[in-house]
Amino acid sequence: MLYSEIKYQPEQTRTYLGSPSIIRLEDGVLVATHDYFGPGCPRNHESEEALASVYRSEDNGQSWQNVTHVMNAYWSTLFMHRGVLYLFGVTQQYGSIVIRRSDDGGFTWSHPTNGSNGLLFKGGYYHDNPNYHTSSVPFLFHRHRIYRGMEECWDAKWGSGFKAFVISADQDSDLLDAASWTMSNKILFQHDWLPKEWEDEGSGGWLEGNVCLDPKGQIWNILRVHTAPRYDVGAMVRVSDDGKEISFDPSQGFIEMPGGKTKFVIRRDERTGYYLSLVNAPLQKTPYQSGCRNVLSLAKSEDLRHWQVVKEILRDESGLVPQDSARLTGFQYVDWHFDGEEDIIFATRMAWRGAHNFHDSNRITFHRLRQFRKWL
Repeated sequence: MLYSEIKYQPEQTRTYLGSPSIIRLEDGVLVATHDYFGPGCPRNHESEEALASVYRSEDNGQSWQNVTHVMNAYWSTLFMHRGVLYLFGVTQQYGSIVIRRSDDGGFTWSHPTNGSNGLLFKGGYYHDNPNYHTSSVPFLFHRHRIYRGMEECWDAKWGSGFKAFVISADQDSDLLDAASWTMSNKILFQHDWLPKEWEDEGSGGWLEGNVCLDPKGQIWNILRVHTAPRYDVGAMVRVSDDGKEISFDPSQGFIEMPGGKTKFVIRRDERTGYYLSLVNAPLQKTPYQSGCRNVLSLAKSEDLRHWQVVKEILRDESGLVPQDSARLTGFQYVDWHFDGEEDIIFATRMAWRGAHNFHDSNRITFHRLRQFRKWL
């Protein structure tokens, strides 16, 4: 397996690495971020996970330098808008929604302390409602607005507490000004929407939505659906053009999404028109496929509703037997971008060679998928 390591964290620290995000700046430099979780990780004054680290690569991803840490930055996404670098996320696990700006390529960042400099929607103390949740998911730039999927996790109850919503802003507005942003209504996942034959145990929900524009010009928030025993389900939530209203039709809203039980990022290739995603789904079904993250694949769709796995990108080559590989190895929470004319670059949260289990990732790594269109 060929990759470069952005960060390795010794397993003995009981500190794990999460939420990778990556972006290429206009000058060619690559910037990546991640946060920390687990019983040994750094915590803030509310005893919550809340720290992110920032890295730069000036040699096209071959090596990485940690340039700073950002306190009260969690589950965050890097994005560029009109030549400016931003970091968007929450202040901590289930924190306030914040945005930061960097004018020097990620070396320094603005501090969101109030509604005029990046504190967009204030969360409650510790796990008091509202508890905002997200991950490194993409923004949609459409006409004059910028859109992004979010969740509120009621009473911080993972899974069944997630309420999906969308926030948006005028692209010409000051993105650090809370008054620029609109929050839609929120929809709580209902387990009685699911077919009875799924035998869902009621603990799951939807989360980590991707706001996308379909070929007909309709905006959707496409969410990961965590439910058992199904592992290949996504949900399509309709979004109004002004970003104020979302709606869900249970009779048509669930789709077969390869690896839909785990986090994914959707982007559209303008040359072919295909929507692409890197997903935790093998090309061929295996006995250990349900929920496993030890295979990462490229999937495509013409319409956001029908998906097909076309190429396995990463597979565990450690020599572990299949059940141990599924238990101990994870290539997960990928953030990715088209790079140049022919390639995809991506960063992944990796549990690999020494990790306690597939979830407790000990590495953040950088990868390049060359000439991706030959598999479409």
